[in-house]
Amino acid sequence: MNYQEEYKKKLTTPEEAVKVIQSGDWVEYGSFGSPLIALDRALAARRDELHDVKIRTDFDPVMPAVVEADPEGNAFTYHSFQFSAVERHLMKEGKCYYIPMLYHELPTYFSKIYDCSVAMVPVSPMDEFGNFYLGPQVSHNKEMIDHAKIVILEVNDQMPRCLGGYYETVHISEADLVVETSNPLIEVPPAKSDAVDERIAHHVMNELCDGATIQLGIGGIPNAIGAMISVSDLTDLGIHTEMFTDSMVDMVRSGRVTGRKKKINCSKHVYTFAMGMKECYEFVNNNSSCAAFPVNYVNDPFVIAQHDNFMAINGALEVDLYGQVSSESSGIFQISGTGGQIDFMLGSYRSQGGKGFICLPSTFKKKDGTVISRIRNCFEPYTVVTMPRTITNYIVTEYGAVQLKGKSTWERAELLISIAHPDFRENLIRQAEYMKIWRRSQKRI
Repeated sequence: MNYQEEYKKKLTTPEEAVKVIQSGDWVEYGSFGSPLIALDRALAARRDELHDVKIRTDFDPVMPAVVEADPEGNAFTYHSFQFSAVERHLMKEGKCYYIPMLYHELPTYFSKIYDCSVAMVPVSPMDEFGNFYLGPQVSHNKEMIDHAKIVILEVNDQMPRCLGGYYETVHISEADLVVETSNPLIEVPPAKSDAVDERIAHHVMNELCDGATIQLGIGGIPNAIGAMISVSDLTDLGIHTEMFTDSMVDMVRSGRVTGRKKKINCSKHVYTFAMGMKECYEFVNNNSSCAAFPVNYVNDPFVIAQHDNFMAINGALEVDLYGQVSSESSGIFQISGTGGQIDFMLGSYRSQGGKGFICLPSTFKKKDGTVISRIRNCFEPYTVVTMPRTITNYIVTEYGAVQLKGKSTWERAELLISIAHPDFRENLIRQAEYMKIWRRSQKRI
């Protein structure tokens, strides 16, 4: 078969491509650092022709044209599996809706639950074998493509060619239409760490060991840990992570990460999507030491558990005295999403020698200057519990790291109060007494 001829037959303009979308359709967008640009704009231009088109994406870092063109949501209703800062703002205006999920299950939604009308996916230019690479966002895209009635590829000549793994490519025979564009990937600067973040990072560093496999989440604390790993004396670390970040580039280049001790995918830096600055995208481009896999492999707790000494490091907003973790919402406001936090906490506990860390500063300063404790007796009404207390392993603040697995309610309260900010400990003790989770014989902390 002549793949170039097939490509030319399917090549069209964005404006012509989106004509396949009808009112009432469910439309899937690409996600993360390479969002749809040309097709999004072309679909937005059809605002007056359509109604009730539902769109799903996963962490769109730029303002969607369909939302800008249709702020009332008459033509388009926008949904996301993981909120970016843009989507968080849109949610507060009633213009974006969150879809709860366990990230490792997301591909199965398309095979078991969703009716997917049209999938529009950003890809790299086609190679001589008729393959397009999905770039640094393999995630759930292949399952989405397999179950869509119509597949449109947005070929971006600036998309990195990220090797796998598996399901990192889509073939020209799987596409119905192809459009071409040229857009740089969205650069997301790493969150800056402060002195508190670094104190928390030091507590986590004390728990790491040579040959450990690392997963880092998003935020200042994971970035601080990545920086400390790069200048540590740890050896032969491995990477098996949901998100590949700038700090991981530094970890590999420092020589701390080799992957040689990994039980599976030895010497490979495994991830399901990468997002960061230009240097990060350049690092994963055509890099055979990196392997992009679908998220139902990377985040599968049973795959994670096959690594010895798996260290999962993630952040949170608040923790209550029972050990429940809130990582994604504040009251009614969705801030981010569940993501893979539960996946990696489950997998790391099952790993031989593995540990799962939830890291957070002990306090938070509100806009009015009021300082509140992030360790609290209970959450505000409507706040979502991301991780139930039965899954929580280690909680880390700047005041230490405590392990909650197997602990009773009073033991949990005592341990958590011991790493709360000193200014709030007495009040937390009183609240624990009221909740009947504080032993009368306990000493004041």
